[in-house]
Amino acid sequence: MTTADSLFSDSVPIAVDAMGGDHGPVETVAGAVQAARGGARVLLAGNPDLVEAELDRHDVRGLDVRVVPSRGVVGEQERPVRAFAAKPDASILVATRLVKEGEARAVVSMGSTGASIAAATMLLGTFNGIERGALGGPIIGCAPRTVVIDLGTSVDARPRQLADFAALGTVMARVILEVENPRVAVLSVGAEEGKGNRLVKETTAILKASGLNFVGNLEASDLPLGGAEVVVCDGFVGNVMIKLTEALGAALARDVRERLGRQGEELAERIYDLTNRIEAYGGGPLLGVRGAVIVGHGRSRAASIAKAIHTARMMVERRFVEKAEAEVARLRAAIGTESA
Repeated sequence: MTTADSLFSDSVPIAVDAMGGDHGPVETVAGAVQAARGGARVLLAGNPDLVEAELDRHDVRGLDVRVVPSRGVVGEQERPVRAFAAKPDASILVATRLVKEGEARAVVSMGSTGASIAAATMLLGTFNGIERGALGGPIIGCAPRTVVIDLGTSVDARPRQLADFAALGTVMARVILEVENPRVAVLSVGAEEGKGNRLVKETTAILKASGLNFVGNLEASDLPLGGAEVVVCDGFVGNVMIKLTEALGAALARDVRERLGRQGEELAERIYDLTNRIEAYGGGPLLGVRGAVIVGHGRSRAASIAKAIHTARMMVERRFVEKAEAEVARLRAAIGTESA
């Protein structure tokens, strides 16, 4: 493999943070190779010696997988801004910089979520009026075409931010999940109008005038039933919900295996898949930034990483970012504001 110094011809090159995650670069390289076998062109940002050693373990003849040198990794416990100052050539920065400089069209990372968000915000920028991107996507297999947003980036969101999230989620439902006219709802403690805290009530008032297909409040119990295709909440609630769902699924799957042994393996896998739906895409897209960014679980293995690369390619090929920015601008015009 050689160091990348130019754009791939007629391609959608994807930059991958090869050192990120619990199993980088072993699993990230393996996932990149899997994706390349499916036609992806991949730039691996990482320690050249380590990444090249992993590539040597695979048959990469005829595959467009290249290495871009980086130095250092931003850990999950590190403060991104401080870490960036100390490690200006960290793998997540190098990978994101490739998108900024036009060498790649999207970035995929299984590393620190905070670092991925900070790098994308700092280097790629956000849509006009959006301070910080939002993570969103399907979280449960019973409702595979329902986008829940935000899943953890803005724990103290304001009403107008939630309205922005609704617009971003609408575009994701249309472009990625192929829902023609997605219904938008605000997650609340009751479906009746007027139920919920101040954030819910003020967000509801904005969304009524948004021009989106707003259907009102949605209780958490209706989310698995597909009561709406876009469910909006602040990042605190969203993050608690996705972690509880994933942990509950893992616990139930483990219990089935312990009780039924090998006979329960298929059922256990099904339970896990149903409660870890976001892994069907390899990770969640960071919405609201001027670039295609996929952030996955640190525990991700090669198969999930390959899926994340595929999702990133899909976002680029379907012009997701351009459509999302246009929808947010339309929303702001509808509700009469240019600020978050």
